[in-house]
Amino acid sequence: MSLRTVTLILSLTSVGLMAGLFFGWLVSVIPGLRRVADGNYVSTMQHINRAIVNPAFVIPFVLTPVLLAIAAVAQFRFGEHRRAWFLVASALSYVVGVLGVTAGGNIPLNNTLDSFDSATATVEMVNSMREDYETRWNRWHSLRTAASMVSFTLASVAAVIRQGDV
Repeated sequence: MSLRTVTLILSLTSVGLMAGLFFGWLVSVIPGLRRVADGNYVSTMQHINRAIVNPAFVIPFVLTPVLLAIAAVAQFRFGEHRRAWFLVASALSYVVGVLGVTAGGNIPLNNTLDSFDSATATVEMVNSMREDYETRWNRWHSLRTAASMVSFTLASVAAVIRQGDV
């Protein structure tokens, strides 16, 4: 198997894992969390936000655009310019729509939630924290989910398109 094929497979797998994670969260975890009490929601999200910072998440999360860029370079080097440009577009979509949205939207909200001490907070404070956090966090998450799906689609096109294809 050639280097360009291996890099294409690795990048497609990585972006697929991330898109699947974000989509799965959007269609299962978010609707499930809407049904829990405010105090349970705040506590659960604090625990999830801490637990997700682990190598199984962080490595593909950060390396996906790197793998896409490496795959694009390999395609350019072998004259597969159409594939390469789809991979470049995939990497850009991921960097802006996934990494950028996460860094600028979700992480600041997670940090605010993490510093919230629900043990000493009043019921009103917990309710207010949830209301402020949940709506904004879910909006940012929906945006990064869409971007990850676009990135995955572009990488998938790169995997099947040939130089002469339209």
